[in-house]
Amino acid sequence: MEIIHDGVPVREDRNLLVLTHLSQLLDYVTGFGGFIVPLILWIVNKDKIHGMDAHGKAILNFQISMFIYALICIPAILLLGLGLLGLLAICILAFILPIINAIKVSNGEKPNYYISLPLFT
Repeated sequence: MEIIHDGVPVREDRNLLVLTHLSQLLDYVTGFGGFIVPLILWIVNKDKIHGMDAHGKAILNFQISMFIYALICIPAILLLGLGLLGLLAICILAFILPIINAIKVSNGEKPNYYISLPLFT
């Protein structure tokens, strides 16, 4: 379905939005693909797909936030090993939140990455 936004036809594609959220799980396969693939999908489709700009920014904020939190946890490993708990929490959240948000997007709801730093607005 096409939507006219600022005089430009934009199509609505929930499947691509869901795929963009789920592509973050490539981190568990490639290490850095969970950042690169959503970045490419966002850059290519942000003006063509309705909602892609907001979803792409949310995903990139989440990915960069997880990276920053992991960098903070690594030195914390030396302090009583508390960083290991932080890294475990990051791994769990980085796996669960993209799936939850992909389900939300497929139902037409707005995604919410609770612990993201607002880097892109």
